[in-house]
Amino acid sequence: MERFAERFLHVDMDAFFVEVERRRDPSLVGKPVVVGGLGRRGVVASASYEARARGVHSAMPMGEARRLCPHARFIPPSHGAYGAVSAEVFAVFRSFTPLVEGLSVDEAFLDIAGLRLHHESPDAVGAALRARIRDEVGLPASVGISAVKFISKLASDAAKPDGQLVVAAGSELDFLHPMPVRRLWGVGEATRVTLETLGVKTVGDLAGVPEPLLVKRIGPSLARHLSQLAAAIDPREVEPDSKTKSISVEETYDHDLESDGDIERNMLRLCDRLASRLHRAGYVGRVVTVKVRFASFETFTRSETVVDDVGSTPAIWDEARRLLQRVERAGRGVRLLGVGVSGLAAADAPQQLSLDDRPKDKAAEVVEEVRDRYGDNAVFRASFLGQDGQKRRDE
Repeated sequence: MERFAERFLHVDMDAFFVEVERRRDPSLVGKPVVVGGLGRRGVVASASYEARARGVHSAMPMGEARRLCPHARFIPPSHGAYGAVSAEVFAVFRSFTPLVEGLSVDEAFLDIAGLRLHHESPDAVGAALRARIRDEVGLPASVGISAVKFISKLASDAAKPDGQLVVAAGSELDFLHPMPVRRLWGVGEATRVTLETLGVKTVGDLAGVPEPLLVKRIGPSLARHLSQLAAAIDPREVEPDSKTKSISVEETYDHDLESDGDIERNMLRLCDRLASRLHRAGYVGRVVTVKVRFASFETFTRSETVVDDVGSTPAIWDEARRLLQRVERAGRGVRLLGVGVSGLAAADAPQQLSLDDRPKDKAAEVVEEVRDRYGDNAVFRASFLGQDGQKRRDE
């Protein structure tokens, strides 16, 4: 067998938001911890394994999580901290190989074939990577390694928490076929139910179904895709040049926003948060989009392509405010607001000169510099203050 045939490594940080909070507050170690929106409509973003043992999982309503695990520590998310720690983690990834394909803030594929002259085996690469993350970032990570890209991700799932699993080349079907068919990419609930009518419960069952029969039941594209996965066929490579297409933020509110003032103030807060994320990621953008969901769950989005790239709070807010005015509210309460920027470009890329050198943007640059140094709450807008002079809690 070819040395380093298992060249795909998938690394997934364990309960990433929780572990970042534990790094910030060591008293949380060993205790059930739930990170997510603390309001009446909040949902779980991340749960420690202690909380998961009580049935808590991501995307669960926070009220249900409190019922299942009432003694857990419930913590609101700190997105700025997660972004900063994610940058540390990805710096470790890229210290091993430039062939890194990020999937989210806490997981990535790595192509480690080029490390064969520096490590004795793919297993040794995974062990070294996990040790480096633990030593330099202080967080646990799980790693899966395989000769097939998607199987390396399944292997990292099987290795959790804080473990490592190598699926040796040639043994992929032994690993894959006993798994429930829902573990394959592309098998949602509706597809799973359809497959069960064919007697398919495991990936091995699926591998035994003739593709023409699958085509009749689920269509040619999905049938071909699933047949290939069931045979451990995945021709994709690690794509390190994948670019972030958009950055957005949104908030669901405990109580519907009823007044124009409340709606605008909360949209401004979101624009401020979005500007900080763009700044940390090193992007500006050309398209601004706002999202409004009413109490009835009716949802509207409005977008505008701007002349000059935007990245600061004032520039994003100028466009978002105009887009808000294009959503007919008719007195309805607003349940959710969101704002995003797409058409991204590097913030340090050459920009067309403008006659409008906005001093507000210069002030915004200073604000972000202060936040980089002292934290997100070091500077905030006066409009975020309540009548008592205290900063309003983010909803």
